[in-house]
Amino acid sequence: MIPLSWYLFLSAALFCIGLYGVLARKNAIAILLGVELMLNAVNINLVAFWRYLDPTQMGGQVFAIIVFAVAAAEVAVGLSLVISIYRTRGTVVADELDMMKW
Repeated sequence: MIPLSWYLFLSAALFCIGLYGVLARKNAIAILLGVELMLNAVNINLVAFWRYLDPTQMGGQVFAIIVFAVAAAEVAVGLSLVISIYRTRGTVVADELDMMKW
């Protein structure tokens, strides 16, 4: 049986890689991929704690499915925004997207 700490280390590593992808990248699609990595790290935590704390209840799996649904909606909205911005501005570099600035 794999200890809980291994899952937590894996989750922390995935979250850190996703955070680095969000903070260091300039491409909007790469930023969305970083957010997806962070959401998957959360799912690993949810399922790992469910397995080690109370596997008779379905709470961890239900929350993981809800996070998957939120991630799918976030990808759909995010990619539609990126495509719309690319069509109007011709770029997806996050530093050049200053439509909300005055």
